[in-house]
Amino acid sequence: MTRTSKWRRALCCLLCALAGLLALALGATPSRAGVLARADVVKRFPAPLMVGERDAELPVWPLFRQNATATELVGYVFESIDLAPIPGFSGVPLNLMVAIDAGGGFLGVEVLSHHEPVFLDGLGEAPLRQFVAQYKGLSLRQAISIETGVRRARHPDAAHAYIDGVSKATASVRIINQSVLAAALKVSRKKLGLAAGRDPDQIARVRQDVFRPMDVERMLGAGLLRRLRVSNREVEQLFAGGAGAGLDAEALARPDDSFIDLYVACVSVPSIGRNLLTAAGWDKLRGRLEPGDHALIVISSGRYSVTGEDFVRGSVPERILLRQDKLPIDMRDLDLDVRLAVPLAADNVIILRVIGQAGLDPGAPFELALPITRNKGIVYPERITRTLSIRYQLPADLLIAADGGDKSWPGIWRERRLELAALTAGLLVLGAALTMRKRLTAHAARFNWFRRAYLLFTIGFIGYYAQGQLSIVNLTGAIQALMARRGLEFMMFDPMTVALWVFVPVSLLIWGRGTFCGWLCPFGALQELTGKLARRLHVPRPRIKPRLDARLKRVKYVALAGIVASAFLSSAVTDKLVELEPFKTAITLNFVRGWPYVAYAVALLLASGLVYKFFCRYLCPFGALLALLGKVRLLNWIPRHKECGAPCQTCRHRCDYQAIAPSGKVDYDECFQCMDCVVIYESDELCALRIVEIKRRREIPIHPARSGL
Repeated sequence: MTRTSKWRRALCCLLCALAGLLALALGATPSRAGVLARADVVKRFPAPLMVGERDAELPVWPLFRQNATATELVGYVFESIDLAPIPGFSGVPLNLMVAIDAGGGFLGVEVLSHHEPVFLDGLGEAPLRQFVAQYKGLSLRQAISIETGVRRARHPDAAHAYIDGVSKATASVRIINQSVLAAALKVSRKKLGLAAGRDPDQIARVRQDVFRPMDVERMLGAGLLRRLRVSNREVEQLFAGGAGAGLDAEALARPDDSFIDLYVACVSVPSIGRNLLTAAGWDKLRGRLEPGDHALIVISSGRYSVTGEDFVRGSVPERILLRQDKLPIDMRDLDLDVRLAVPLAADNVIILRVIGQAGLDPGAPFELALPITRNKGIVYPERITRTLSIRYQLPADLLIAADGGDKSWPGIWRERRLELAALTAGLLVLGAALTMRKRLTAHAARFNWFRRAYLLFTIGFIGYYAQGQLSIVNLTGAIQALMARRGLEFMMFDPMTVALWVFVPVSLLIWGRGTFCGWLCPFGALQELTGKLARRLHVPRPRIKPRLDARLKRVKYVALAGIVASAFLSSAVTDKLVELEPFKTAITLNFVRGWPYVAYAVALLLASGLVYKFFCRYLCPFGALLALLGKVRLLNWIPRHKECGAPCQTCRHRCDYQAIAPSGKVDYDECFQCMDCVVIYESDELCALRIVEIKRRREIPIHPARSGL
């Protein structure tokens, strides 16, 4: 087998491996958001209700009703995956259509899509649909609990609602409940004025870099640890004068004994958790929380237990509720066995997780409530409930304050003005450097330092810091928005992307595709630096045969056509196809993603060590789009001698992108503006034609012969 055949076979194997990794990644792609169109909502809510246009700020459809000459708001319809994409057991978020009225009551919940194995392969979908049907008529103002077994006999009241769970699918229905409540709470806060109209996107964050060693007394004094001690006498006083008075024999017999001695704290805060828990317990807790999650520790002793006798680990405790702004917030036992590092009397210790999507603002006060219920009667007992509560608020020095400014897109532009100034300065420097091409490339070493520094700026600032990675998703998002008759204002919420899109058309008109792909694409810059490192390590780099290279370069155009067509036909397919780009994995998420995505992105970088900028040359659909748009280029800006290609082939052989034909003509559609050929052109030491010309002009001095006299 020849060496060329070996490299061809190796390249085919590499392509097959990348295709396999991409297939694995696509298989893990979550269901896309926003599957409903306005027509779908109209079918579900026909006349006399009227469905308004989808809100530009929050993905909801308003429902209206004509009342005489006035049009009144009935409520909102939305999809849970748009607002609270909580993964199920398959790793894919469930998508539920949720409708709430103007007072926060549920008009209905419907399953749109799910991948829960227990309902797909076991119980079937009927129990799932029966479960979500129970939300109709309930209210966000109630604490909604999922009940099973003997507890199904309980009756709801103004503060509580109980829905039947599904046997053998307990965990799945809990995830569904979290999805419904988290999404509905976000809409109610932002659209219905509940929670005092507080914007759920503007919440404080816990500072993870602050830790102060403290004992119990100091934590109590600082309000980091709150204590509630209640005697039997005090509980009896809560029921005095009502139907519940005198029903607790033990309280009457021993009025001074402790009913409950309770400590609560936000244990996910380092200055609290690291002081209350052992080092092993703190590490265990951190490993169970996702970014944005909070954890509350409840330590109790006394005759009253916050969990109750029939409490199941991992479930929602019925005897303690979390409220903020008069709205209940879902929380769940972490089923975490930890040891306390402080001497506190503790008959019972539980840690409760509040997921980030629930919208708890650690910077605002919240309340932990203990409903105490007494039953009067035997056959149909009357339930009498009184509530104990603890108010809790973290001090400001342990928090990163919420952004208080305008969250419309002009406000976001103002907030990022320094980043925009830095990007503008970088683009002006690049534009000036490319305009002064002759001076830039006059010295090869100086040019190489400039290019490496700019690529690092692209990776570090434009990519990882400012998140300015342009993508084919920008195009498909615009197509889908226009097809749904929505505006493109959503793009203005990403100032860095818009600023780059202002510069890119100008660069396409002057220089073609290469300016963005060669200088401003963070993933492209990563590939280039990977290729240079491979060269330093003497990794062998094959020269792809021109015919095979030309065929492989067509693949990206096929990918572009497929992705654009899918944007018109099926958004679900589009969401999978755009994962051909590794930009989200490598740049946006910084390789923190499922392993198939990470393996695919890393494999592409490794491939660029063998075949220079492998992804950009052969697979990138966004690069294909820019190549097509770059055909309007006004200038053939790369200088050429008439002898380039006939006979000189220096630049063609030095071009790592194989963008120079044997005739010497530059293929601007495949040029990445590395400018190596321009450096050669301007160099008396590198350009073969210049070297020959210098030798030809060199004058050889002739000295007169000396006489022998």
